Amino acid sequence: MSLHRYDRATLAATPWKNGGGVTREIACWPPGAGMDDFQWRLSIATIAASGPFSPFPGVDRIIALLDGPGVRLATSDSAIDHVLNRPLEPFSFPGEAAIHGTVLGDASSDFNVMTRRSLLRAQWQVLRAPASIGAAVHGMLLAVHGSWHAYAQDSGAEHRLDAGQGGWWADENQAWRLAPTGAGATLIAVRIFAAV
Repeated sequence: MSLHRYDRATLAATPWKNGGGVTREIACWPPGAGMDDFQWRLSIATIAASGPFSPFPGVDRIIALLDGPGVRLATSDSAIDHVLNRPLEPFSFPGEAAIHGTVLGDASSDFNVMTRRSLLRAQWQVLRAPASIGAAVHGMLLAVHGSWHAYAQDSGAEHRLDAGQGGWWADENQAWRLAPTGAGATLIAVRIFAAV
């Protein structure tokens, strides 16, 4: 099983066209896919200024605050009006929604999951204690606070993930046993399944 390791601190930053922030892509599937034909995409964004979100028709999105004061997400018709200011609490919305983000002070960083609605769905978990997560063909782990040991259930391979480090896998069914090394540790686990 191949776990593709990454470190949040070294992910390449891509500035937004509107100048309001940057995106650091963790992974996009399948390899070589662009914004119009990806099946899933994982990224961390820094939102520095208020402005519209890019539309992604046919895509389901999950966003959660990592750090900073947060952002208010709203549509002009008030169908969506959500204050994203509690770290690691995910908020789901359709990618075609005309979202305007209003920053709540200084810049904030958030974690983003996007899945092509006709093909896939994502499940999000935040772990603060030892746990086992069931198998999924695609997924990702990110140690947000503290250090974690991740044990691959199929091979028994062990990976240590320190704060800001993670790994993703694709096209291989994999389950995990996850254990923090100390108090106060948190980890995001995302699993991606076929749409039902």
